[in-house]
Amino acid sequence: MSVTLIDMVFPGDANHHGTLFGGVGLAHLDKVAFLAAARHARRPTVTAGCERIDFAAPARIGEMVEATGRVVRVGRTSMGVEVELWAEAPVSGERRLCTRGVFNMVAPREAGQGDLPPPQEAPPVDDGWLRTVEMVFPTWTNHYGTLYGGDALKLMGKAAFICATRKARAVMVMAASNRIDFSSPIREGDMIELASRAVKIGRTSVTIEVELWAEGLLTGERRRSAAAEFVMVAVDEAGGPRPIYRSVSPLEIA
Repeated sequence: MSVTLIDMVFPGDANHHGTLFGGVGLAHLDKVAFLAAARHARRPTVTAGCERIDFAAPARIGEMVEATGRVVRVGRTSMGVEVELWAEAPVSGERRLCTRGVFNMVAPREAGQGDLPPPQEAPPVDDGWLRTVEMVFPTWTNHYGTLYGGDALKLMGKAAFICATRKARAVMVMAASNRIDFSSPIREGDMIELASRAVKIGRTSVTIEVELWAEGLLTGERRRSAAAEFVMVAVDEAGGPRPIYRSVSPLEIA
């Protein structure tokens, strides 16, 4: 089963050429390799190394990057995770493969544990939701050891922006958040899955529903931790609203 992380290339992630800094790209790849391997092994997992990785194309400031990891090789305690990093222009949708490689991950066996299970290929799910993952590190947690609400809001807002941009293929900005509900804490070390989908499309706006799910990597326990609804508006170069009729099917317009 593959995991996918989608992020934006902001100026702080770029080098002096205005393209994604290679170290940031490698960090994205290592993160999805870890999440794919830990989810497969359901035991503590670390990076042992990576095979040759060549950056064939740049990702520029303002573009989206999509990192995907998939377990392709399993030994007794080790896994090979195939990773890819794609760049995507938000408005045109033009995509290019930036790099591809393999990370070698190790999940040491503890007393009583057997060998790792073989790779499992899950069929792709097309249910209308755009799914992307993240990892809860200590810097994102509060004094209770759970995900800080502000960081949860930032992640959900980013997911809404990416979903709306892909739907409308226009420059999108956040106009409002209709509701935000938190129902369960997210702990340090959990994997986050952000699921987003367009639920209403108007002349210049797209309403995006976002669900935030937490998953314990060692147990596989999943829980719906938050839900929100955001209104995103398409704007022109001057910052005014612009129609998005030509960007979506007429049947989708409310």
